[in-house]
Amino acid sequence: METPAWILVFILSGTLFIFLLVSIILVIKLIGVTKEAKKIVQQGQDIAEKADDIAGNVRDMTTVGGLVKYFVDSYTEGDKKAKKSKKEEK
Repeated sequence: METPAWILVFILSGTLFIFLLVSIILVIKLIGVTKEAKKIVQQGQDIAEKADDIAGNVRDMTTVGGLVKYFVDSYTEGDKKAKKSKKEEK
């Protein structure tokens, strides 16, 4: 081969080597970003579920039926706790 051909081979092989290194580093970083995105999505789903629960509680507390149910549940649970404490005293 002549000298200009060797120069082109070295330039192209060097460029290919640099491209290969950059692509490997980019793939590694992309895997890390994907893991972080997965964590963020999971946290977002948890927050959405909690917000839905809170909205349900507020909805139950703002309706008349929900208020009555809350007070009846509180009253019956209070009776159960009182009966348990009396049994424990004996």
